[in-house]
Amino acid sequence: MTTAAPDISDTTTFVPDLLYSGGRFHAGYALVCDAEGRVVSVTRVEELPGETNAVRLRKRAMLPGLVNAHSHAFQRVIRGRTEYRGSSSDSFWTWREMMYAAAQRLTPEAIYDASRMAFMEMALAGITSVGEFHYLHRTPAGGEYEDPNLLALEVARAARDVGLRIALLRVAYARAGFRKEPDPRQLRFIEPDPAVFIRHAESLARALGGDPHAWLGVAPHSVRAVPVEYLRALRSYAYAYHLPLHMHVAEQPAEVGACEAEHGRTPVKLLADEGVLSPRFTGVHAVHVTPEEVALLAKARACVCACPTTERNLGDGVVPADLFFEAGVRVALGTDSHTQIDLLEDARGLEYHLRLKTLRRNVLAPASVKDESVFEGAPEVAGLAARLFECATFMGAESIGAHAGSFEPGRAADFFTVDLEDPTIAGASPDDLLPAIVFSASRAAVRETAVGGRLVVESGRHPLQGEIVSRFKALQKRLWGSDE
Repeated sequence: MTTAAPDISDTTTFVPDLLYSGGRFHAGYALVCDAEGRVVSVTRVEELPGETNAVRLRKRAMLPGLVNAHSHAFQRVIRGRTEYRGSSSDSFWTWREMMYAAAQRLTPEAIYDASRMAFMEMALAGITSVGEFHYLHRTPAGGEYEDPNLLALEVARAARDVGLRIALLRVAYARAGFRKEPDPRQLRFIEPDPAVFIRHAESLARALGGDPHAWLGVAPHSVRAVPVEYLRALRSYAYAYHLPLHMHVAEQPAEVGACEAEHGRTPVKLLADEGVLSPRFTGVHAVHVTPEEVALLAKARACVCACPTTERNLGDGVVPADLFFEAGVRVALGTDSHTQIDLLEDARGLEYHLRLKTLRRNVLAPASVKDESVFEGAPEVAGLAARLFECATFMGAESIGAHAGSFEPGRAADFFTVDLEDPTIAGASPDDLLPAIVFSASRAAVRETAVGGRLVVESGRHPLQGEIVSRFKALQKRLWGSDE
């Protein structure tokens, strides 16, 4: 960072009451963005040129935009519809039946409307970038659309219309599982030939056309859905083109057991042996892993994406974030099934779940660290809230390949603000404001969200909010016959 006054031509300057950097909040600083939506500098307000056309954000604290590293946007349509006992032993696997039912009913237009609703909720919650783990490719009968990426492009269109950045993590799904018969409810997911998948991925990349707000990633669904030969082909393709590579890993004990039965190894060990683990790799969930597997992830400098809200909703288990942090594994966050879209809730859940498990507090807190920002006289700062917030911002950006997540020059000028008079954080001092936001703020405290220096949420409202909600309610009525 620099405190030098920028050239004001073609720049936009945002002046909040407080600006977050280096683990704490500071008064008297402004964020300067260029015409391309990148950070130019964080600059002292008194050093701004007198003719600066500043956007004054009064009674606001500004923070880097949140990054949601794992989303299934279409699953927004089943929120609230699985919260009842369907059998004597409800689990992830029984929840999956409702998800399949929804997936079978969605037209391309419905996927657009569901995705817009999910993405708008993200923007209202301060999320500026999303990694969309997209696996609906085919017609409900398993046929190919004229454009095999029609549904992916509908999702990308929804993100563009809302104003979010999106990493389109195109999912490979080849089979129902090891020694399992084909499941007709998965027909929309299946592309059994890796050559076909790669051809379609390349076509999707061309269709996105170098848009800085939308880019391609590769996502083998899981070791149960992709045989090892397919996995090798996708590994080679993704790393040859420097693409993010995401994969569900060890979400359920049954997945681990099936992998051991097929390969004689756990999922993480298999991925390590096959050269899949790398700094571009993100293992989603990674709930049921051993210390030895954590060491393999750390050695490869891989990332893990935890989804605490979904993991507790589905009864998956608790992500061993303490082991990941101790080993130096990067941890990002995702809202996954969208039972709730609030990435700060996922951040606090990462810590709170471990408190319940260990009967201790501040489980993930590091030793106090020195603020290494540009700000003079910065004191030692407590690290727990800063560490969790970094998972929700910078680590997520690294996971999905977004040049965002902090206010460093050259990075995306993505941010959100919170209302300093919101009842959930009112009275917090600059020194304890971040813990108040991470552990106590309601989503309603978020008032503005900006992507590339352009406000997509103002005063807590998205400009398309009425239309998006109206169309989503009509979609729900068509899908379920309800009057939502």
